[in-house]
Amino acid sequence: MTTVLSQKGQIVLPRAVREQMQLEPGQDFEVFIDDEDTILLRRVSRPPNHGLIDLLQACPYPFDVPPRANDLPRSIKL
Repeated sequence: MTTVLSQKGQIVLPRAVREQMQLEPGQDFEVFIDDEDTILLRRVSRPPNHGLIDLLQACPYPFDVPPRANDLPRSIKL
């Protein structure tokens, strides 16, 4: 398979590759230069709540987050 680099520097991954790898729009990738003729592209996996802590800490109003049952030691039962 081949693809072409656009004038904007974009490369389209062929549909067969996107389907086989189950890629979706908006997914992030890391780009590495392996040698002068090889570029490696690796999907970056992020947890679904990536950035949530930063967003909550930026909140201008104080708030308390109550502990969840899953966060308590196993010896404590609610």
